[in-house]
Amino acid sequence: MKKVNGIIPKLIFEKAFQLAKKAILIAIILTPIRFSLELAGLPESAIFIIGLLWLTIGFSIYWGIKLSNAKDSYLILFLALLIYSPISRFPVALLWWIDTKWEIGTHYGDYFNNFGQAILNQVGYGSLIQIIPGFILGSITLAILRNRKAVIIKTKTLENE
Repeated sequence: MKKVNGIIPKLIFEKAFQLAKKAILIAIILTPIRFSLELAGLPESAIFIIGLLWLTIGFSIYWGIKLSNAKDSYLILFLALLIYSPISRFPVALLWWIDTKWEIGTHYGDYFNNFGQAILNQVGYGSLIQIIPGFILGSITLAILRNRKAVIIKTKTLENE
């Protein structure tokens, strides 16, 4: 990849943003659904699977598949996660505020004493919890698909000789 004046080219950022857009929308819809299910009385263990980490892992694998032929795929994957993760976590911090303001009693109101702590932990730390495993699994997906394609090409070359 060629950087222009040390800056990532606009096209790479745009590709990452296009990947992240749908995931952001789904996360923004999913978080209040999870909150509502908890309010309805479902135990946290029952709604654990409806979480941002699982969504991130699924999207990372999907992005790895989608980017398998792309130039700068690892950078695009990383940027997509960097865009998606903090934005997807902000509704969780907002639900913390709602839960503590009206003393609703969901797990969203646990752990933090003020909104600053909730933002730091949900958006900062929570993003890392999504980015790191997401990048690892997306990278593994990319590596497997690229290796598979290389083996197929090599096999076809040997067959043609």
